[in-house]
Amino acid sequence: MKKLEKRIIVALDTRDFKTCEKWVKSLKGLIHFYKVGSELFTAVGLDAVHFVLDQGADVFLDLKFHDIPNSVAQSAKAAAGLGIKMFNVHTLGGLNMMRAAREAVGNGKTRPWLLGVTILTSHGEKELANELQIKVPLKNQVLHLAKLGREAGLDGVVASAEEAAEIKKQLGTFFKVVTPGIRPLWAAKGDQTRIVTPRDAFKLGADYIVVGRPITGAEDIRGAASKIVEEVLS
Repeated sequence: MKKLEKRIIVALDTRDFKTCEKWVKSLKGLIHFYKVGSELFTAVGLDAVHFVLDQGADVFLDLKFHDIPNSVAQSAKAAAGLGIKMFNVHTLGGLNMMRAAREAVGNGKTRPWLLGVTILTSHGEKELANELQIKVPLKNQVLHLAKLGREAGLDGVVASAEEAAEIKKQLGTFFKVVTPGIRPLWAAKGDQTRIVTPRDAFKLGADYIVVGRPITGAEDIRGAASKIVEEVLS
């Protein structure tokens, strides 16, 4: 397993390419992995992906593909050719959709990891039951979707660290868990509901953690990132 500091993914959640450049250059040598999500990708497209790769860092393309199997397969095939480390689909798209995506990625040695998004960390138990009409307990639903993802051949899932230990226990240590909703004790909660500190996330079994605003929203971006690295290593 890679060193803990190389398992911290910084979310480049901005629509401004210059801001993206500033963040990555400020963190060079400290952070080695970045998330390019829908906000940045919609605004500047592949320029963001190519820039991060040119800086010698890895990319997590977080576009959460969710469509009919053929459409997702075509998107997955395109993503697989970008040189990125990993990307994701929504597990709620179903088994056939996930299998189509996995087949499209292929089995090459340099292929990206394909992850399945389970339940967003902004969702809580009441919202899941009342708004989405999913009546099973949230943790049970996450585990069910993770199992579905493994059946489809996915490499892992995106899930809260609160579910990481059980996913690892039931699906195996090889099955990757990437956890968003990470907030150090000194950071604001924001719009996340199921949050965990960076250090606790790794203790619970997360392979990678995604951190956004606690770093990118800080006046001293490198200082905030260093503080989180020190926290997880202590």
